[in-house]
Amino acid sequence: NNLYRLNKKDETLLTEQDLIYGLRNAEVLAFKGFVFRFQHKVFITVLGLLQHHTDAEDIAQEVFIQVYRSINNFKAEASLATWIYRITVTKSLDHLRSKKRKKRFGFITSLFGDTGKPVVDVADFNHPGVQLDKKEDAIILFRLITELPETQQAAFILNKVEDLSYREIAAILNTTEPAVDALLQRAKQNLRKKINQLPL
Repeated sequence: NNLYRLNKKDETLLTEQDLIYGLRNAEVLAFKGFVFRFQHKVFITVLGLLQHHTDAEDIAQEVFIQVYRSINNFKAEASLATWIYRITVTKSLDHLRSKKRKKRFGFITSLFGDTGKPVVDVADFNHPGVQLDKKEDAIILFRLITELPETQQAAFILNKVEDLSYREIAAILNTTEPAVDALLQRAKQNLRKKINQLPL
């Protein structure tokens, strides 16, 4: 198969076909190219959903590992990016559910880390994509986003932080564009209500 062109020596030049073929053949250059191309998108998406740097780094790493292990299951029915976003959102939401379960059974543990010191509150979270003069408002907004239903969280982060289109989000969430529009409208309405309820 002459489509295999990993003799380019530069992972930044690899096409999507190169990446898929290379990953399926366990080529180091393909994995480096894959990480180079998607690491920022994956990390920012996970960080937007989890709002915790250490957790986001761990989950992002899990995403890359899962892609590497399951690349043979990729059917190319959607783009490689859509498939990766889908894995990213799924892993992030699974992690959030796991944390919620742990909090139900260990409230004291959730307040204090292994060192006995309080864990970093989401109010201290700063997203790297937010301009400095808007960080105070962004901190409040991101805190309120965590109170939204999971699908609204995912749609809002993918649209407002990752700037993905309704079509791309629909493919990632395995739904329709009208459903994405409805999710975003409900998310905005819920956020507006929560903002109006904030103390002045």
